Amino acid sequence: MANNTLTRMDLSEAVFREVGLSRNESAQLVESVLEHMSDALVRGEQVKISSFGTFSVRNKTARVGRNPKTGEEVPINPRRVLTFRPSHLMKDRVADGNKS
Repeated sequence: MANNTLTRMDLSEAVFREVGLSRNESAQLVESVLEHMSDALVRGEQVKISSFGTFSVRNKTARVGRNPKTGEEVPINPRRVLTFRPSHLMKDRVADGNKS
């Protein structure tokens, strides 16, 4: 598998080509969308993008973990974690990409 990464710059370039905004406006639009998504997640809201998936924040409780190297028990503090659940359409699209 190739080590390709889609970046913010790539997204703004796609908006520039597809929508016809200037490169500057395209970059601002992408930044604005990502900022709105981030702000909603910080507030604990879900972000649902139709035909793509759902981003949400989960609260994980404190627990005792174990260092696999030494076997020593280590406390793991409570924390918030970001989760993503792809839509069925996205799952199918990715699975179809495996068929070559």
